[in-house]
Amino acid sequence: MDTDKKNPILREGFLVKRGHIVHNWKARWFMLTPDKLLYYKYEGGKRDSCQRGKILLKDSVITCPFLEYENRPLVFKLQTKHGVDHFLEACSREERDEWAADIRATVNKLQATDNGKLMNQKDPAESHLHNINLSKVLDSMYDVHSGIKLSNHVEQGSNYSNCFSGSAVVDWLVFMQLALTRVEAVTLASALLEEGFLRTVGLRSVEALRTAGLSEQFMDDSTALYGFSDSLKKRGSVKAERSLSAVELSGKVIKRGYLLKQGHRRKNWKVRLFVLRSEPAFLHYYDPTKDDITPVGGFSLRGCLISSLDDNGVPSGVKGNIQGNLFKIITKSDTRYFIQAPTHQEKMGWIDAIREQT
Repeated sequence: MDTDKKNPILREGFLVKRGHIVHNWKARWFMLTPDKLLYYKYEGGKRDSCQRGKILLKDSVITCPFLEYENRPLVFKLQTKHGVDHFLEACSREERDEWAADIRATVNKLQATDNGKLMNQKDPAESHLHNINLSKVLDSMYDVHSGIKLSNHVEQGSNYSNCFSGSAVVDWLVFMQLALTRVEAVTLASALLEEGFLRTVGLRSVEALRTAGLSEQFMDDSTALYGFSDSLKKRGSVKAERSLSAVELSGKVIKRGYLLKQGHRRKNWKVRLFVLRSEPAFLHYYDPTKDDITPVGGFSLRGCLISSLDDNGVPSGVKGNIQGNLFKIITKSDTRYFIQAPTHQEKMGWIDAIREQT
């Protein structure tokens, strides 16, 4: 972290940003300061010393979640006071919400300083649910154009079609402003479940419904699955798919994050979204610049060896002057993966998490 008291770094890390002119998505290293958001390019496993852009935060507005990108549910929108929209994608819902909360807090502090007093905050406990019509909420969710997206999911090796995750429901309710907070959205979703408008799908949501109290019936969780009541006509149904990778993608997600990976052929370094799963233990990686939700690579962790690489000098097998926070994974088939984490702490966190699965 930067120790400059005048311009301290409040938060930093990888986010994927949509371009303004060419609407492609690129991974950038972002740094949040007390008045702006700075971003840099990563090349060759290093952060470019040249700043690629900055977003002034005074009078900006955050929309989180922002669900208008069908295959990118982890996007939030930052609109500047001049009406310029910036679309940023995190590696997980937790990261997305933390980034949005930190940016929003920074914007509020700037506003408070401007006004000479603290802004009045809306009490999160203050709810407007007592006036809500559940039938109208269901109609909105069911709308083929603006409603919640039906998709295929895999849970513990079983395939489920025409359903959605609990966290996707909560995201949608907040995005559509039918709930003010995620806690309020869970309460609303629990009411829909209790009234029979929604049904549980798969083991995790069924078990949660059986064991939890009324306020905890619905799970804000990406692994808990739900669907519309069987009494409703199917709309926008998607065909059930069976993939060769269905089993390896069915494990519980243990860890997600952006890491840099050295390519096997060109030996160039690129940011990838890594997802660690257990039961079965697999490590997959995705290209965050693509809208494709399937991994570009992955491997079983059974029989793998993982080791931290020395920060002194360039390790054998690593191309270029790449140093710091590197680790190596050797698979059972003797394929070598060289990976770089943004910080030493993140490197050790990944090593420990992977070792627990090998």
